[in-house]
This record gives sequence, C-alpha cells and structure tokens, in this order.
Amino acid sequence: MNTTAPAPHRNWLGLIITGLVVGIASGLFGVGGGILIVPVLVYLLRYDAKIASGTSLLAIVLPSVVGVTSYALQGNVDVLLAALLAVGSIVGAPIGSWLLTKVNRRVLQWIFIGFLIIVIVSLFLVIPSRDAIVHINVWTGVLLVLVGLFTGVASGLLGIGGGVIVVPVLVLLFGASDLVAKGSSLLMIIATGISGTVANVRNKNVDLPGALAIGLGAAVVTPLGVWLAGALSPQAANITFACFLVLVIARMAVDAWPRKKGRGA
Repeated sequence: MNTTAPAPHRNWLGLIITGLVVGIASGLFGVGGGILIVPVLVYLLRYDAKIASGTSLLAIVLPSVVGVTSYALQGNVDVLLAALLAVGSIVGAPIGSWLLTKVNRRVLQWIFIGFLIIVIVSLFLVIPSRDAIVHINVWTGVLLVLVGLFTGVASGLLGIGGGVIVVPVLVLLFGASDLVAKGSSLLMIIATGISGTVANVRNKNVDLPGALAIGLGAAVVTPLGVWLAGALSPQAANITFACFLVLVIARMAVDAWPRKKGRGA
C-alpha cells in the first residue's frame, strides 16, 4: 500500500538546504526543528499544511537520533529524565489535537507568546551550571511527566516542537545543565516523533521522500550544532537560545495575527 502523501513538484535543493539549517538548530538548541520546517514547506515549497506537519515530524527523527548520539558521547543525556518527559508528551499530543477543535487557537498562540517572552527574560537572569545534576525522586518524576504532558498538549495545539518548551524549563525550573537539557530533549523528541509519524503515515499525511531529504541533510550537520553548543559558554548559549525563541515568537505572531477578509468575503 502506498503511504506517501501527494506532494508538489519537489524542490530537492530547497529540501536539502532546509535540512542543513534544521540540523544546525537541532544540535545547537536541542529542538526538533519543526518550527522551521513547517513554514518553509508551506510558504516556500507549497506543501499542504497537514502534509507539511506530518513530513516535518518524520524529518526530525533522524537528526534527533544523531544529536542524541553526539550528546551521549559527551555524557550529556539523562535517559530517565527523557523517558519521563516522553511519557507525558505522548499522552499530551493527542489531547492537544483534540482540543484544537474546541478552543480558540489564536488566543492560545498569544498566551504562548507571552510565556516565551517570560522564558527569554529568565534566560538572561539564570545561568546554568554544566556540572549540575537533576536528582529524580517521586515528586521530581511526577513534575517531569507533567512538563511532558504540557509539552505534548502544546505541540498538538500549536505545532510547537517539544524542545522549545523542554530545554528552558529543565534549565530554569529543574536546574539542569543546558547541555543535558538539550541532549535529553532530543531523546524525548525521538519518541514523540516516531509515535506521531505512525498515525500520519496511516493517514497519508507524510511526504516520505521529502522527509528523507530534509532528515538526511539535517543529520549530516547536527554534530556540528552539538559541537557549537558545547563550545559556547553557558551564558552565551542562553543568549543564543533566547535569540532563537525570538524567531519562534515572530513566526507564531505572523500565524496568529488577524488577517483581513477580502472584499465580498
């Protein structure tokens, strides 16, 4: 059975360049990169929105695997922490998708933009220690599952990748090293990406060749992004991540801004 969604005439160069940019961002920030992939596919490469989302979710798996491996080789992945986040995220994503039909998405987008502004300010005030260790007990474990649940719901509602939420929350609220936060975030993203892709492939919402082109391009340069993350000082890493979040806010604001109806509409 053919599980590949119909796609416009593929711009292979555009897909590969998108992958290269996403790979650097994935390794450097510990994010999947969907926040970058989806608008490029929709607005520049003329993909249908649903197919763009499904293609993005699959495309981020390969660079996330490479990123996790790179961070793990440096001892910067906490498997238990990532597993607890993934449990919550996998449960939360379908809840967010269901809520999407029940709530005003634009209002939620502006609320989330407010949340990101608070995070940006906090990143300039809190400098993580790279020797920090997150000690997981019953209560910490419950909180991590809840963070994952919130991340999954936000992902389902807003199309925001988990790393945008998880990395700053782990640093600011749990006192994690920024490198461990990024490595563990990527491990969580693998689990949620695979689980979401199963349903998308079944519903033919994935352009498999396009996802492969982006994923391979990203995977090649993800180790460079991981190297850059370690080369930056914790303070510089925070500032860089804050700048990335400004781009996320700009992208969300464009999407959330009310559009004028055409005449006769």
